[in-house]
Amino acid sequence: MKSVNTPPARRPLPAVELRVPTEEDALNWHRVFDDPDVMEFHGGAPAELSVYEELTARQRRHHAERGFCLYTLVDPADGSVLGFTGAQPWPWDWGPAGEIEIGWRLGRASWGKGYATAAAQAALESVRAAGVRQVVAMVDARNERSLAVTRRLGMRRAETVITPKGKRTAYCHRLDV
Repeated sequence: MKSVNTPPARRPLPAVELRVPTEEDALNWHRVFDDPDVMEFHGGAPAELSVYEELTARQRRHHAERGFCLYTLVDPADGSVLGFTGAQPWPWDWGPAGEIEIGWRLGRASWGKGYATAAAQAALESVRAAGVRQVVAMVDARNERSLAVTRRLGMRRAETVITPKGKRTAYCHRLDV
């Protein structure tokens, strides 16, 4: 009998809920991301609460002005905050300046369960509905978990970028939505 290599079956994605970040979500994000492993590719150290207060306020503005943002990712089973996912304008003058970046960050307890992919797929719907035709994802070249999410979303690696701060290699992925 001849052996046939078949790709592994894809597991079903978990149910997720996305909401526009509330003021309270600044504290939720601060708590969920207060872990050096979570922050390894985002500056290396946990951020101060004030960073998340500003970030959640900016996301509420983005949603009001554009119809999408980095949403709070909620587990619908128990209402717990798992992290965020969504899209926003790329905030720096290097890399894909002027483009819309999709991104995700989850607390470590939620890694490896399909939440990032499920939430990113849901976030793409809001971006599409807002009339955006292409998104990018900038991912540290060492961040295999996020690189796997870009593959599951069908993104294509388009460019390699050396970050100005830290001189790290990052990959810019693109997706027509």
